[in-house]
Amino acid sequence: MPAADTATLLIHCPDRPGLVHDVTGFISSHQGNIIDLQQHIDPAENAFFMRLEWNLEKFTLEKEEIFARLQPMARRHEMQVRLHFASQRKRVALFVTKENHCLYDLLARHEAGELPVDIPLIVANHETLKPAAERFGIPFYHFPITKDNKAAQEAAQIELLKKERIDTVVLARYMQIISPAMIEAFPNQILNIHHSFLPAFVGAKPYHQAHVRGVKIIGATSHYVTADLDEGPIIHQDVMCVSHEDSVQDLVRLGRDLEKTVLAKALWWHVRDQVLVYQNKTVVFD
Repeated sequence: MPAADTATLLIHCPDRPGLVHDVTGFISSHQGNIIDLQQHIDPAENAFFMRLEWNLEKFTLEKEEIFARLQPMARRHEMQVRLHFASQRKRVALFVTKENHCLYDLLARHEAGELPVDIPLIVANHETLKPAAERFGIPFYHFPITKDNKAAQEAAQIELLKKERIDTVVLARYMQIISPAMIEAFPNQILNIHHSFLPAFVGAKPYHQAHVRGVKIIGATSHYVTADLDEGPIIHQDVMCVSHEDSVQDLVRLGRDLEKTVLAKALWWHVRDQVLVYQNKTVVFD
């Protein structure tokens, strides 16, 4: 087993004494070397959250055994458990329409080695960004969508994603509402970037809405997609100041920088298994 390989355990459960002792005891009992441990308690919900990462170099259990061996402890403490391995890179599909700023940003970061993922494909409902996919050598799949063919096209998309073993979908300014079937197929695995500081200005044309309201800040929000439009668990947000002198076009231009950085950071946390979803909120271990 490569010395660099690590395992990451994400846990949430009712808070009670002995949780940290039991989890770390399990790791140490199998010669695991813990390299990172973070925890959070929500007193109002009596909920406990933990992210624990350990080195597998001398771990006495095979990777295929670990999850099953955790189950007695998980049942005892009513734990929800997720287990990931650093050597198993996430396979990410990028969904786009016509706007290219988020797509180019993610592809550039990936090419520079700043995103530890595989990007086997780009999916689009227009062919506008096909040259970008060709430039980076990534297969491009065009699914033109109309009101009449939307269900069939999404079914074909899901089939493609399953065939390519995709585990994360990024909506990089993909201007289509995702169906319940897609959300059910990839729960808490579809990341979206919305060009406003949610919950303000949901839906279409948020910069226009912001300009009409005369806001003094604009923002961007990356969240997991749920069946409720723009209401999924928020992963990351950021804002910048604007003024009465800024036009709608100024807001769009300024906001694009926010969209790129917010989406990239949210994806970074997601692929490094630093995000726990709980009751439509997230705990992000930074």
